[in-house]
Amino acid sequence: MAVPLKLKAKKRTIAGRKVKKLRRQQLLPGNIYGRDIKSLSIELPLKEFEAVFKTAGETGIVDLTVDKEAKPRPVLIGNVQLDPVSDSFLHVDFRQVDLTKKVTVAIPLELIGESPAVIKGGVLVRLVDELEVEALPKDLPDKFAVDISGLEEIGQGITLKQVKIDSTKVKPTTENLDELVVKIEAPAKEEEKPVEAAPADAETPEAEAAPEEGEAKKAEAEAKPQSPDQDKKPAPKKP
Repeated sequence: MAVPLKLKAKKRTIAGRKVKKLRRQQLLPGNIYGRDIKSLSIELPLKEFEAVFKTAGETGIVDLTVDKEAKPRPVLIGNVQLDPVSDSFLHVDFRQVDLTKKVTVAIPLELIGESPAVIKGGVLVRLVDELEVEALPKDLPDKFAVDISGLEEIGQGITLKQVKIDSTKVKPTTENLDELVVKIEAPAKEEEKPVEAAPADAETPEAEAAPEEGEAKKAEAEAKPQSPDQDKKPAPKKP
């Protein structure tokens, strides 16, 4: 049996923009919420949270003790907020659960294996990243493995229905189990720019210049004066 993950926290009185002061002290602000419990603002050591989150993710049960409470609270980590620049943790929510009652959680889908279709030039398109399921908190898997090694041809895919789960403990809540998780598509072809053909009735510069050149020669010939010899009639021959 796995050793439960544990965290300790204190009740938090600082809120709003003042929580920056906590972060400078390497403390992470957070909240605890859940069914039939009152929401509680807390703070906890950042380094300890990072270590636990690395193992638990958002599906592992964590025993969270607040101040000097006699019993730890079983919680799931969720709604983790990160700094968009540094990726450092800014805030976290803990969902307190009843270990005897089922919960609904989105489980990550992890692709494993290598697709022969991709090796041959196909493109693997991922369409779904997680599968929502209902289960007891202790039966929640940390992820579902999706083996893509059987995808050999373009057009093939894997649906949510084909994801292997332990149906005795976990029940999918997604209505459309025929939805594709991944599929293989043909590589996109580069579009060739069509060559623009000249209109059928268009005239080339040479064709346009030719009539003008002919007209110019004709005008030149008409304007040229005739020699006097051209107007003389041939002299009659002597008998």
